[in-house]
Amino acid sequence: MIVAGLVLTGIGALIHVYIFVLESLLWTTDRARATFGTDRAEAEQTRALAFNQGFYNLFLAVTVLLGAVVFATGARSVGATLVFTGAGSMVAAGLVLLLSDPSKRRPASIQLGPPLLGVLALAVGLAA
Repeated sequence: MIVAGLVLTGIGALIHVYIFVLESLLWTTDRARATFGTDRAEAEQTRALAFNQGFYNLFLAVTVLLGAVVFATGARSVGATLVFTGAGSMVAAGLVLLLSDPSKRRPASIQLGPPLLGVLALAVGLAA
């Protein structure tokens, strides 16, 4: 279960790296605008906000990935704490998205699904 938890939270981290790329690097492109439902003018007006928000997603991903590496090197408590913190924040952010705009059910599920399953699997694996 520990491996499954680390893999699922790792998938969550990769999703958040992708979100970082869309928000911080590609925000005004056709692909990012289609993903987030913005028009050209709105994307230009919100570019600085999206750039900043993208880095939050990157920092969550780095926290999870660093936690997995630390866990694998034998510092299980520190590694698990980092994974739980990063992945738990991903879940919380997905819940905020879902509760603030129920029409965003699909992107919220993508954002929070793998990290939630990963946190649960890791917790079960560590408790065993």
